[in-house]
Amino acid sequence: MIDCGYVTGSKEQAVELIVGIDTVYVHDDIQLLKKEDEQGNPVEVYQYHEVQYDKDEYIKVMSEKNSELENQLTDTQLALCDVYELIG
Repeated sequence: MIDCGYVTGSKEQAVELIVGIDTVYVHDDIQLLKKEDEQGNPVEVYQYHEVQYDKDEYIKVMSEKNSELENQLTDTQLALCDVYELIG
């Protein structure tokens, strides 16, 4: 993982996830910046926080997050069963 910090880019690049051949770019805190070109014409430039992952590393991170969410869901379901038993 490489935390690139805040970078600027075009509207096409200012999306939450870009999957390349061997790299995944994750963008958050996407903001539109109003700037002007050399002639004073308004130009839309986007600023966002970028984190770059190797594709295999990103798959591993997502797998770990999914496992954590599954565990949290199971805990929630068990807690709900306990509540239903107390009500019934």
